[in-house]
Amino acid sequence: MTGDSRLRQFVDEVVIPAESELDAGGGLDLRELARDAGLWARPLPAELGGGGQCLAGYFAVAEDEGRSDHGPDVVGSSSLLTVRMLTAHAQPELRDAVLTDLVAGRVHVGYAMTEPGVAGSDPSGLRTTAERGADGWWTVSGRKWFTSGAARADLVLVVARTGDAFSVIAVPARGIRVERELDVLGTGGQHEISFDAVRVPPTHLVGEPGQGLRLAGERLALGRTLRALRWTGQAQRCLDLLADRAVSRVLGDGVLADRQLVQRLAFESELEVRSARLLTREAAALVAAGERAPVEVSLAKVAAARALNTAVDAAIQVYGAEGLTAATGLPRLLRVARTARILDGADELHVTTTGRRLLTRRQVAPGR
Repeated sequence: MTGDSRLRQFVDEVVIPAESELDAGGGLDLRELARDAGLWARPLPAELGGGGQCLAGYFAVAEDEGRSDHGPDVVGSSSLLTVRMLTAHAQPELRDAVLTDLVAGRVHVGYAMTEPGVAGSDPSGLRTTAERGADGWWTVSGRKWFTSGAARADLVLVVARTGDAFSVIAVPARGIRVERELDVLGTGGQHEISFDAVRVPPTHLVGEPGQGLRLAGERLALGRTLRALRWTGQAQRCLDLLADRAVSRVLGDGVLADRQLVQRLAFESELEVRSARLLTREAAALVAAGERAPVEVSLAKVAAARALNTAVDAAIQVYGAEGLTAATGLPRLLRVARTARILDGADELHVTTTGRRLLTRRQVAPGR
């Protein structure tokens, strides 16, 4: 895999300098600049107005795009998971009504699975319900949280209990009540939402009834891989900041880079980032080939989260007090690093499930 110098330059020179304003939600829209640069929606289907880039090709540049958390949204690839889900599983009426505008950035679609008071690692405990009436319409009731961008969503894909199983229902914005914006380590963007007996037409069922957890699993494998690639990109950004600071900061008759402890910080960070990059690329190759690859994806997710934590902590230490200020971008990256150990499954979940899989593979078959 190789990166994309144009994409990296765009993220570094256009997106990263605007991060504070983008965080504040002040209405800054850089998407036209991405379109003008030929970077818009490149991994989305060409027939819908995207760039038609194959998944393997996109994985090769996702690290550069992910150097900023805002990168995927600005260049129009943040809807990839939803576009793929709706293309593969939505009914024709819903696809025709949503997909072209979604790829163009005129429509926003959220995804709601986790719920307050329910362990995210145990979806069997989800309580939001969708009941189908005699007329075929669904009535959705319940509450979700950590729903990204819910305040601007035109549609939210909701994982709801339908009888003894779960299904995915696309709930229009008119039926969604935003209860509050969650304060996640001092920043917003995540919301708690509720549904009070919302009537949804039968055409808004995504997939077949009872397929909800399977569809969620398909989405999760790709989503975890993308996050790992993007976190690796942000870890590399921290390495770049660390190195630039170390070689330029004068200390006595030399620079910080002359100090052994700083050299050790650089070494440990480089080791973690290179290791994470290898694991994320391995997982990405398998996912691009259509494999679920649970072991490889979990290894990549945990390795990328650890690499980002190590690299941002080291960069802040090398910067000193200045590293605690927003102007460096490091506090923002530190927040991402800490949430990375929880998002898409806590590290502990990945460690235990992957460890179990690895040991099960090694067990000697009975009778041998």
